[in-house]
Amino acid sequence: MTGALVGYARTSSAEQRAGLEAQVAELQTAGATKVFQEHVSSVDAQRPQLRAALDWVRDGDTFIVTKPDRLARSVTDLLRIVEDLKARNVTLRIMSMGVDTSTATGVLILQVLGAVSQWEREIMLERQRAGIAKAKAEGRYRGRAPTARAKTPEVLRLKAEGQTVAQIAQSVGISRASVYRAFVEAGA
Repeated sequence: MTGALVGYARTSSAEQRAGLEAQVAELQTAGATKVFQEHVSSVDAQRPQLRAALDWVRDGDTFIVTKPDRLARSVTDLLRIVEDLKARNVTLRIMSMGVDTSTATGVLILQVLGAVSQWEREIMLERQRAGIAKAKAEGRYRGRAPTARAKTPEVLRLKAEGQTVAQIAQSVGISRASVYRAFVEAGA
């Protein structure tokens, strides 16, 4: 018995409604019987409909998307999703790439993507380490910029003046969480 074909469509903003409708139509044409859809940036926000779709699929189902960037933030994120689906015996199909994890070729393509992604990350880190070493040797390396902790005295002063956490965060240029952290660390 074959499982359901479950689709997921996403656009980054409400202005892209036509793009979302086109994705949904493409998924339905491919045979998706249920399509989860949302308008949300994959980088900036939670994706509740993606979570719902991933929770919805069951053993033997196929999860289908039009393009990999509609599903994942990065290759690492894509591979994490694939592993989650694989553990639950759910196949992933990416229409634009012709990738289907129920085939040996589809699995190979995703493994190659993962290997290339890991290689790129290692090369970037090597270059970063070499650049830092060179800057240190030339006396130009200063390290990381000061964190919000350096602003604790100002945060405490503004609190003493009666400003709210939101006002302090805006005045000092740090997050509300950093303001609260400064309070806790100072015992205020």
